[in-house]
Amino acid sequence: MDLQDQLKNLFPDHTPEPTNTTEDSKESLWLQDDPILCKYEKRKGKPITILEGYTGATEDFKKLAKELKTKLSVGGSFKDDKIIIQGDYRDKIMTMLKDKGFNVKRVGG
Repeated sequence: MDLQDQLKNLFPDHTPEPTNTTEDSKESLWLQDDPILCKYEKRKGKPITILEGYTGATEDFKKLAKELKTKLSVGGSFKDDKIIIQGDYRDKIMTMLKDKGFNVKRVGG
């Protein structure tokens, strides 16, 4: 006997409401026509990946930065309309952004 059957036994008159989880689960980020630039630099001898060129709301860009940092399990920051990720993760970031529907352009190297 699973949880649904137990709940039906406790509350026989209850009818469950349909839930729209597909709309709530997807984050609606503003997709743009211009590509996001993905750069590689070294600062103080350490590699970093910089994403810039997003023209949407800064809150959406901050959400994107947080999502990238958690998926890659790395540190980073959001400054001056740029996402700075610690380490050289250009290929992984570009595939993640392409899966989300963004146009991404690799700059340098």
